[in-house]
Amino acid sequence: MKNRIVRAVAGTFILISLLLSIYVDQNWLWFTAFVGANLLQSSITKWCLMEDILTKLGVKD
Repeated sequence: MKNRIVRAVAGTFILISLLLSIYVDQNWLWFTAFVGANLLQSSITKWCLMEDILTKLGVKD
C-alpha cells in the first residue's frame, strides 16, 4: 500500500508542478526536478522519506 501511495503522491506532485509551470511561472519546473531527483535517489539508496512519513502516519505495507 505504501508503494502505491508514494507513486501516487509523486505523480500528483509532478502533474501539479507542470500545470503550475505552464499557468503561473516556469520556476515551478524546479519542483518537478526535485521530485524526479528524489525518485532517482530512492531507487539508488532504497530509502524514501515519503515511506518514513507514511509509516509514522500508521499506513500499513
